[in-house]
Amino acid sequence: MNMNFSPSPAELDAIANSNYHTPFDILGQHLFEKNKKHYIVIRTFVPNANKIELKFGKFQRTMAKIHPAGIFEIVINRKTFFPYKYLISKDDNIWEAEDPYRFGPFFSDYDLHLYAEGNHLDIYEKLGSHLMTINDITGVFFAVWAPNALRVSVIGSFNEWDGRRHVMRHRPSGIWEIFIPGVKEGDLYKYEVKDKSGVPHIKSDPFAFCNELRPKTANIVYDLKGFRWNDQNWMEKRAESKIWEKPLNIYEVHLGSWKKAGSGEDDFLDYRTIADILVPYIKEMGYTHIELLPIAEHPLDASWGYQVTNFYAPTRRFGFPKDFMYLVDKFHKYDIGVILDWVPAHFPKDSHGLAYFDGTYLYEHADPRKGEHKDWGTKVFNFGRNEVSNFLIANAIYWLDYYHIDGLRVDAVASMLYLDYSRENGEWLPNQYGGRENIESIKFIQKFNRIIYERFKGIFTAAEESTSWSGVTHPTYLGGLGFGFKWNMGWMNDILDYMKADPVYRKFKHGILAFSLVYAHSENFILPLSHDEVVHGKRSLLNKMPNDQWQQFANLRLLYTYMFGHPGKKLVFMGGEFGQYIEWAFKFELDWLLLDYDCHIKLKNFVKDLNHLYLEEKSLWELDSKPEGFSWIDFMDNENSVIIFIRYSKYRPDHLIFVCNFTPVVRYDYRFGVPFNVPYKEIFNSDNLKYWGSDVLNKNLLIPARGSWHNLEQNISINLPPLGVSILKPCNE
Repeated sequence: MNMNFSPSPAELDAIANSNYHTPFDILGQHLFEKNKKHYIVIRTFVPNANKIELKFGKFQRTMAKIHPAGIFEIVINRKTFFPYKYLISKDDNIWEAEDPYRFGPFFSDYDLHLYAEGNHLDIYEKLGSHLMTINDITGVFFAVWAPNALRVSVIGSFNEWDGRRHVMRHRPSGIWEIFIPGVKEGDLYKYEVKDKSGVPHIKSDPFAFCNELRPKTANIVYDLKGFRWNDQNWMEKRAESKIWEKPLNIYEVHLGSWKKAGSGEDDFLDYRTIADILVPYIKEMGYTHIELLPIAEHPLDASWGYQVTNFYAPTRRFGFPKDFMYLVDKFHKYDIGVILDWVPAHFPKDSHGLAYFDGTYLYEHADPRKGEHKDWGTKVFNFGRNEVSNFLIANAIYWLDYYHIDGLRVDAVASMLYLDYSRENGEWLPNQYGGRENIESIKFIQKFNRIIYERFKGIFTAAEESTSWSGVTHPTYLGGLGFGFKWNMGWMNDILDYMKADPVYRKFKHGILAFSLVYAHSENFILPLSHDEVVHGKRSLLNKMPNDQWQQFANLRLLYTYMFGHPGKKLVFMGGEFGQYIEWAFKFELDWLLLDYDCHIKLKNFVKDLNHLYLEEKSLWELDSKPEGFSWIDFMDNENSVIIFIRYSKYRPDHLIFVCNFTPVVRYDYRFGVPFNVPYKEIFNSDNLKYWGSDVLNKNLLIPARGSWHNLEQNISINLPPLGVSILKPCNE
């Protein structure tokens, strides 16, 4: 209790100029004692107010103006705090207001301790903006981390964007917080962060749940609670599944360009409309999962979502957060999993974002040799800082928690692992042992994966990791990074290089087809034919294929069928399923008009049938990550550019034989060994006439002949389709 509580003129000037570090020490109600009597002094600051009256109980008292900028004060002869309101007169307006400075702190000491050590995994429940009711008074609680700021204010549509009005309470660990009565859902806000030199920075809330539609950058107060989920069956089934032994066939989608509502760049479909169109399409096509290019808020369409400014807010391009929940819920209703691209490697330099947040290098490294991504013009997260690591891991938890996301594909992992990633000599700093490995980032990744798998059953993480880093999908307790899957970038680059070659020259590249099997089981792989391969002059998948139109389509069917036989889960970018001719352009929707042409609709039907075959055949996914799920019959026939291999399920008699002919020449009576002396049947042929092929099929039952062939005791012969794959299965009929 203060004996004689009266702020100095300098303190009042600091309040009026919003430079006071601890405004709760002066504003609000305070108890003091004078001449053995107890008093309550109440102060408020409403810039340029003409008159303020205090209303409490049945009383209404005029407050004294103690500073010309609009600071008012009143002293009441009482010894306990009490509720009150202000009646404010300003110009020709009169309104009632609660006092945000009479409410106590919200963060507990334990909250502050957990966040400082980087272990407050539900920090999104505290930081940011949260609707709440305190003593029957409704409003919004705001909190932000800015440890090096002189002061932080909430500015918004409710206070004329005036940084003097709602200066926040400073707490240990660098947290600033305030409860503002009367603020409601839908109100706009930002933070005005004044650095130590007195320069204000207008910042977006790092933990905002919702934003304005770009190019506007204000945050929107939004209540995430109350959405009625209908995916209990999916969530229970997911929790019991072992995704490594299940089919995983991913359709990668950029929501802004899959389909549009009109011809304009901003004619986006909303989340709910997308759900009603996209979900049935994916179900019909036979995909098990959708992977969405980043949907966290980002200012630049051309970044495709990979330069995130608001990590906790689904982009407003397509609606509000609960609309996105509706989309996820509908996917789950159709038994389709949802994977998000997640971008913890870097963030853009936009002035309203995380960069230089409190006037210091807070989320990023100060040294550009560690804190700058030259290729992307972005900042690198300081993974060694506890609060930054907490921010990112909590963000991953947030998407899995609030939005029921089933998997996170982590972007640009290679850039996180190496200190010299895309840097010349002298542009990077070695670690404490003199090496190039980013030890802080590695520890972050391991912690992220360990926590995610502990908290959520049935989810998975996948790494876009383009180097030969060992143990990406190995457990963290064995020194691995702990991811569930790794994108097989080596396979992708090699097979596309092979397929682009004219078939005449493929025999000279034949070793590529066998090389990927040398390491195919060293990690849990996903085989990606992703968006990165159909932009920036690389041409679409169909347009990469050589020679005339018929051969281009045949080659693409050959690529897809071979891919589905190769060990590893599957991923194809949108448009690849019907043969998009031009490169993907984020401004425009896919060329759906191509489906008016026979060759394209038949390719789409081919992919649909291949997808459903994949779902039906355990041998294509049950032992994906184990060597016993694959066996070569022959990979040595480079002259004919033919390979033959077997995919096994856990029950070995249940297997498939893939015979792949990478030339446009029909190979008649082509003989090879088979593992069992049982009849075989051709169950799929990429050259089928219904797929726009030449119809070189093997319709008759194939009876093995005795005689060693390829070190197997029996053999069969078939006609090999040109630029095609024949899939054989034992027939016990």
